[in-house]
Amino acid sequence: MTRAEKTDLRREAGQRTRDGLQTAALELLSQRGQEGVTLREITERAGANVAAVSYHYGSLKALCDSAIEHALERYLDEKILELDSLASTATLHEVAAAFARPMVRALAAGGQDLAVMRTVARVGIDPPQGWERLNGKFDQSRREAVRVLAPNLPGVDEQELNFRTRCAAGLLNWLALAPIGAELAAMSAERIERQLVPVVTGAFRGDAAVDS
Repeated sequence: MTRAEKTDLRREAGQRTRDGLQTAALELLSQRGQEGVTLREITERAGANVAAVSYHYGSLKALCDSAIEHALERYLDEKILELDSLASTATLHEVAAAFARPMVRALAAGGQDLAVMRTVARVGIDPPQGWERLNGKFDQSRREAVRVLAPNLPGVDEQELNFRTRCAAGLLNWLALAPIGAELAAMSAERIERQLVPVVTGAFRGDAAVDS
């Protein structure tokens, strides 16, 4: 084996360790939040030694911050992709379905996908340091939502549309942590969407539902 091949193997092994630590941290963070996670729990779950955290991340906090940022970025990328795929002629129901789809998929899939959503939900209450790095993606997500909501709600200004979007996102985040989320997780993705999309549609429509 050449020196280059040995270097590649070490690099791959190091990346596996990094990924394993981040996955373990994400799973534990989704269950208890940052205050309830210990270094030993993470390393035991990841099958790594305690020194690996210092070597790859520097500290427990840095590892947790990395896992949180990964979860937030993944969530935002999925939401932007769903909303970006919609034409400006999309109905309010279609907008709500696209907005909710990342959560629907996570609830149906469970495991790592749901751990991501639970972490997003927890840190939404108490944003971590480094949140600002993702401001551009948060802004892009809101812009995409407003772009497809505005034609459906012509009498609602942009500020109000942003507010309704944030409320709808908060509702979805709550589902990831609340007991009702566990009930939904026992259903198929299709049934979860049938249950959830009308609720998100109502949040977007606001008092327009009363007028109609």
